[in-house]
Order: sequence, then C-alpha cells, then structure tokens
Amino acid sequence: MKPETKPRVPNFGSGPCCKRPGWDLQALNGALVGRSHRCAAGRARLREVIERSKALLGLPSGYLLGIVPGSDTGAVEMALWSLLGQRGADVLAWESFGKGWVTDVVKQLRLKDVNVYEADYGEIADLAAADFRRDVVFAWNGTTSGVRVPDGDWIAADREGLTICDATSAIFAMPLPWEKLDVVTYSWQKVLGGEAAHGVIILSPRAVERLESYQPPWPMPKVFRLTKAGRLNAAIFEGDTINTPSMLCTEDALDGLKWAASIGGLSELYRRSQANFAATGCWVESAPWVEFLARRPETRSTTSMCLQVVDPWLATLPEDGRSKAVKQVGALLETEGVGYDILSYREAPVGLRLWGGATVETADLEALFPWLDWAWAQVKAGA
Repeated sequence: MKPETKPRVPNFGSGPCCKRPGWDLQALNGALVGRSHRCAAGRARLREVIERSKALLGLPSGYLLGIVPGSDTGAVEMALWSLLGQRGADVLAWESFGKGWVTDVVKQLRLKDVNVYEADYGEIADLAAADFRRDVVFAWNGTTSGVRVPDGDWIAADREGLTICDATSAIFAMPLPWEKLDVVTYSWQKVLGGEAAHGVIILSPRAVERLESYQPPWPMPKVFRLTKAGRLNAAIFEGDTINTPSMLCTEDALDGLKWAASIGGLSELYRRSQANFAATGCWVESAPWVEFLARRPETRSTTSMCLQVVDPWLATLPEDGRSKAVKQVGALLETEGVGYDILSYREAPVGLRLWGGATVETADLEALFPWLDWAWAQVKAGA
C-alpha cells in the first residue's frame, strides 16, 4: 500500500543541503543586495559570519577562519597549493573527493615525495599508515561513500608535518579535535544548509608559520594566495575576501549560524545529526533490501548516509538494469514529492544517499522510510 504520510520537507540531498527548519525567503530580508562587500556594512556582515562561526565551533585561541572562493573545493585546493611541498606528503582517500585531492597532489602539483593510501567505497584507508613527520591530507567524512574517520586518536599530537582536513560534511555535525588539525575546510552548503559557492578555511598557528616561512615553487593563482609580501594576508580572516562574495549567501550563512546558536549550539547540532543516523539505522535493520555501504559501524557517517541495495533480485539483472532499477526508486519518490536528490553520487556505487545533518528533521526521515520500501516494491513488481 502507498504510504499516506509525507515528509514535511522532502529535501534529503547531500549538498546543497536542506535549509534549517522554518526557513523561508524572509530570512534574507536584511541582505545588502546592490551594495559593495567592501563597504563598511558589507565588511561588518562578513566579519560577523567569521566571528559567529569561530564562536559556534569553539576554535582555540590563535586559530584563524576566513571566507574564500570556490566552495569547499576551492578551500581545499587553496591549502594544497599554498602549503604542500616543504616536506613529503601522505594522502588518504576512500571516496570521490579524497581521490580528487590525490589527483591534485600527484598529477597537478606533481610532488615527488608522496604516499597515497586508498580504500574502496565502503572501506577506509589504513589510518595507521599515516606518517606525521610528513604532511597528511584527508577528508574527515567521505561524503560520497558514507565513511568517516571514527575519531582523532590516530592523529599524532606531536606531529612535525601539517594535517590538512577536508571537513565539509562533518563540521558542525561531528566533534573535531582542533588541537590535532592545522587546516580545516568546509562550505556553507552542508550542515547549516547555506547556499553554495563560498568556502571557509581554518588555519592553526602552525599552518600560518608554514605560510610565512615557505614559498611553493609553482605559480600561485590569485584566488589561492593567502600571503602578501611573504606575510599572511590577515585581511582575508577579517572579512576582506579575495573575490566578490554574494551578500545574499552571506545573509543566509548568518541566518544558519543564528539558528544554530538559538537551539543550543554545537551540542544540539551533534544531537540532531545523531538522532537522524539512529533513525536511519533502525530502518536499515528492518529493511531487508538495503544496508549501509560503510562496512564498519564505527566508520559510518551520520550526515551522508550511503546505502547499497542488497536484494538478491537486483543481482539477477545486468549492470545497466541494476542502475536503472535504483534510479527508478529516486524517480518514483520525486514524482510523489516525498524525497528529492537521494541517489548516490555519480562516481559512487549505485545506491541511495540520505543526508542526516542537523537541518533535517528526524520526523521527515521517518516519514520517508515507508516510501522507500514502497518504491522498491513498485520497481520489483513492475520489472
């Protein structure tokens, strides 16, 4: 039977992600549209995003946070191009974006002294292999595989190199050990549901020291330049962005930060994401046709929850038929208006991906699950 209850908000995509509960366009009424981001009011808005972000995250003293172009991708590449090359690098990857950073380091920067540790979808790279006398590059949470690092215990506290962490689908949803992270990047479009195109880079004092003591041998594009005349360009971390930011997106980021503070801050954001993960786990246990793509429970993401279809019937179909069957599930849910953007990432194994970040209401996920079961039954019945 077709379910009767529909999710109030059917947005379960993993980026851009669901807006915070109750959001509407009125939230942007104060945006400085038609104004320069370099005017006093524009700079004040950008500084407010920076200061609210630092306060919400509880960054240690001396850590800097700046707004940069190109979403999380731009922020990660800014870090790689600006900081790597002084010493050897270890790059850990177990999904599409992590493997993209491998391409940057090996094929674009062409570093000679690089160790690459990779794992297939559903698994995690050998964290114990990382040598912290070297620079270590990794994603905290594999958005396209649903595999995350379980904690920060594997990171050496007495490291000699820098740790460069892509945290875009983890930050604000999973605790991060700031004292063990030298560069952290993310975008507004993930856990707080902001709009896309803008990235954030966080630097530890050790990262700043590297920037001011090391000059990479390759040409540096303007949008990647974190220094000026050999010194940190501190203005970036005070709201003076390298390129032109959208003041609409800035206002939306402020709205998300204010909402997070109003509901109890970081601990409540963690709790909401954990509740979504727990509800999804209960459904997966009851649904014989799906299971988590992440093999080990301790590495399962609480935000980008990736699922694979394990119904034996699917294995009887040719490869293109298996892909078509899973895509039909997504199409049925969109037609019914109950679940949007839930198919796995284009480079990942065919399956489903549900966003469980803090802006998603657990009740909406719980309303979606019966529709997923119904859609799968419809696909099988129509085969």
